[in-house]
Amino acid sequence: MAEQQDAIVPESQQQKEEESLNEEMDDDVDAGPDRSTKFLFFSKKKKNDSEKTSREIQRIINKEHQYTMNYGKVGKCIIINNKNFNERTGMCTRNGTDKDAGDLFRCFKNLGFDVSVYNDKKCEEMETLLYNVAQQNHSDSACFACILLSHGEEGQIYGTDGAMAIKTLTTLFRGDKCKSLVGKPKLFFIQACRGSEFDEGIQTDSGPTNDCMETDASPRYKIPVEADFLFAYSTVPGYYSWRNPGRGSWFVQALCSVLNDHGKQLEIMQILTRVNYMVATNFESWSDDPRYSEKKQIPCVVSMLTKELYF
Repeated sequence: MAEQQDAIVPESQQQKEEESLNEEMDDDVDAGPDRSTKFLFFSKKKKNDSEKTSREIQRIINKEHQYTMNYGKVGKCIIINNKNFNERTGMCTRNGTDKDAGDLFRCFKNLGFDVSVYNDKKCEEMETLLYNVAQQNHSDSACFACILLSHGEEGQIYGTDGAMAIKTLTTLFRGDKCKSLVGKPKLFFIQACRGSEFDEGIQTDSGPTNDCMETDASPRYKIPVEADFLFAYSTVPGYYSWRNPGRGSWFVQALCSVLNDHGKQLEIMQILTRVNYMVATNFESWSDDPRYSEKKQIPCVVSMLTKELYF
């Protein structure tokens, strides 16, 4: 098992100048995680100019490709906030995670979720907790969300007593195990390291480009048991995930910022793309030690959603 102690690195000079003195703390790593529309593009000839065309955007109603939110409740949101760890795990205290948990509680509450926060849970306690939630009747809920705040490694999340496979927890909500959530979005947000690599970053003079991919699917009488999951990781496989003891983790704070501003207007992938951009551009570590200086981070979204999701 790779060494999973938190590395401590001061924030960027720009961020330190903008924050008050009592918030100037080093960054840590979590080592071992109408809305009923879509866009239609078409060309239209300009008046008095048959050779020139202009592309216009028109929004049209298309509920067929959106998850139904017409239920009695938005759904449950479970936040597992692991801050303190058994000494034998070798894991450091995750200072700053309580701010993350509090901000997430308010953010998802504002979206209409029934939010519950559970602190410092062992591996068996996490599994039992989520098993019991999965066995509940979610028939009157539109979706489900789970947020894991802890140390981690690739494919693993830490309880206070050690590591366990993330899949052990997410599998509890598969279509064949939690039938009242079949066909409904199941969202997992994971703030944790996924390895021990640093992202050095690279200088660029231009912004990112956008690619569009379309796929066709025929109607089915059955759906895959792994369908309708979305995993939003704070970082890509193999890399550290950064957290500031005073201001919280880069990923969670960006997520809360975008959800607070646009959570009820944008589709979930638009939301998470903006989170990616915010983390990628607004945060950078700084240290006198070049091993920890000028490091970057990019979140990672893995989606098995089959429709668009608007809160």
